[in-house]
Amino acid sequence: MEDDAVRRIPVHEVGMPLETLSVDELQDRIEILKAEIVRLEAAIEGKTASRDAADAVFKF
Repeated sequence: MEDDAVRRIPVHEVGMPLETLSVDELQDRIEILKAEIVRLEAAIEGKTASRDAADAVFKF
């Protein structure tokens, strides 16, 4: 079946009930959240670099 070949990416919402999730599902969510933290930190670095560059241009 086509559904068997496609693995759905689990969605995690902060504060969601965890009682129904297996250990494997919890570990998957931890990996998702770790990857999201890395993505957010990269966005912060990019925005900080842009702001620092703009500050340098407009500093007299």
